[in-house]
Amino acid sequence: MSQLPFRQGVRLAVDVGSVRIGVARSDPGGVLAVPLTVLRSGSSALAGQARAELARLAAGEGAVEVIVGLPVSLSGREGAAAAGAREFAADLAARVAPVPVRLVDERFTTTEAHGALRRGGKDSRARRQVIDAAAAAILLQAALDTERATGRPPGQLVGVAASDHGAGA
Repeated sequence: MSQLPFRQGVRLAVDVGSVRIGVARSDPGGVLAVPLTVLRSGSSALAGQARAELARLAAGEGAVEVIVGLPVSLSGREGAAAAGAREFAADLAARVAPVPVRLVDERFTTTEAHGALRRGGKDSRARRQVIDAAAAAILLQAALDTERATGRPPGQLVGVAASDHGAGA
């Protein structure tokens, strides 16, 4: 099986949290990931608004792919947070179709983001406001690097049920 060429285009990554959703974007060449924004998601109404905003961001940025972080334990087991991320990704996939949505293991991204922000001189209060977007950027950078190294998109493709296709349109 031959490797696929690296696909050009902007990618978005999403770090789904119970209170905030961090979003990052890549450059069009798919080389560098940077934090983009943080959306509120503390209630079901806010979560629905955040999903709609993510669909608008994906369209506005011309995204060729959206990466959603999949929180798994160190042993690789999935819990309630992973189930929530899977549900979030499925809903987002229906909203942004035909743009592919992929679930990618996000172990250590928040820890790495905290460390990087601390080293950058951000105190704990300042970190709280940007940590989710920074974690999304770390997740996206790892996904870009993996795809470039292997020639294959990272993670698991999220399927869109035929009845859901175009639901966000």
